[in-house]
Amino acid sequence: MTKLVHITTVPDSLIFIDGQIAFMKERGYEVSVISSPGEKLDAFARRTGTPCYNVEMPRAITPLQDLRAITELTNTLFEIEPDIVHAHTPKGGLLGMIAASIAMVPHRVYQMRGLLTFTAQGRRREMFRRAEQLSCALSHRVICQSHSLRAEALREKMVSEKKSTVLLNGSNGVDALGRFNPFNSLTDIRKKLGIKKNEKVIGFVGRLVKDKGIEELIEAWKIVRKNNDAKLILVGPIEERDALQKSIIETIKSSPDIFWTDFTRDTPAYYQAFDFLVLPTYREGFPNVPLEAAAMGIPTIATEVPGCIDAVVNEKTGLWVPSQKVPELADAMLRYLGDDKLCKKHGKAARQRVLDSFQPEKIWEENDKLYQHMLRQYASCS
Repeated sequence: MTKLVHITTVPDSLIFIDGQIAFMKERGYEVSVISSPGEKLDAFARRTGTPCYNVEMPRAITPLQDLRAITELTNTLFEIEPDIVHAHTPKGGLLGMIAASIAMVPHRVYQMRGLLTFTAQGRRREMFRRAEQLSCALSHRVICQSHSLRAEALREKMVSEKKSTVLLNGSNGVDALGRFNPFNSLTDIRKKLGIKKNEKVIGFVGRLVKDKGIEELIEAWKIVRKNNDAKLILVGPIEERDALQKSIIETIKSSPDIFWTDFTRDTPAYYQAFDFLVLPTYREGFPNVPLEAAAMGIPTIATEVPGCIDAVVNEKTGLWVPSQKVPELADAMLRYLGDDKLCKKHGKAARQRVLDSFQPEKIWEENDKLYQHMLRQYASCS
């Protein structure tokens, strides 16, 4: 059996490859996972029956801890002796590719899921760019999460055209026939929150941090509220890293027309409660949230940044707005609130696009083909 190891900085990122792991096991791969320790990793191991190894990998830049993590990763890889290491996210990719190179793993894949250079400035930006260059240089193949992300990586000379690829249309895919199916029987979130059926609901799903555009969303919502009595539902954790202003958090927690819930696995029910989704993010690789909403028949207002422009087709499955521009965001929200037919038309087109182009099994098949191609190349050179 081909031994495959996935490396992620934190176990939260395993949601990206959850279904893919089971798929690869069925294809004959012996799959293991390395990530930072915690209950989430333990729960993932129990739920999927996947061997999981603990290596503490801080998300921040911490030279001494990073060296310790590389040492532990390398020792773990020597123990497993994998044929393929597939590392994800900027930090997991960097530490994973360094360790896999030291451990002489014959096939190394880095999945570029986003670029920190989109929002960093000065020396910090250059440091992130060089880190991405190193991750790509140490890998044998680089999977870019979207076509626009790959274009940015090529423009910044982080990776070569020959080494980089995008699996079909990008993303992780969405289970539009199963979990994210609007025809399923789901929790009535509107009833649970006391929102009337005829009231308009704007939704957001994701981490409540600055670079997701939450501050702009709250300011735009204040403008919208002057002209419309719409409600706002926010689904996701308020995090300390890249923290929101205290005044924004206070507004979220105190406003009677804002409903906030922490992380939940019941996201399909929340999408069903929305009239449309808003994702005013500063940077993305390929956000899955707009595709999840699309699968549920909900359109998305997203910022015109790499990743989002792959997830949302402007004026067809949603609307694009400039990043960090409150008036334009408010105008787009008011446009959907004032045109129910357009909102529903875009939602219907969004679901059809997911069904046509983002079924996860097709993406996993392409990933398997990439693995098999690498294995064949190695065999022919041996």
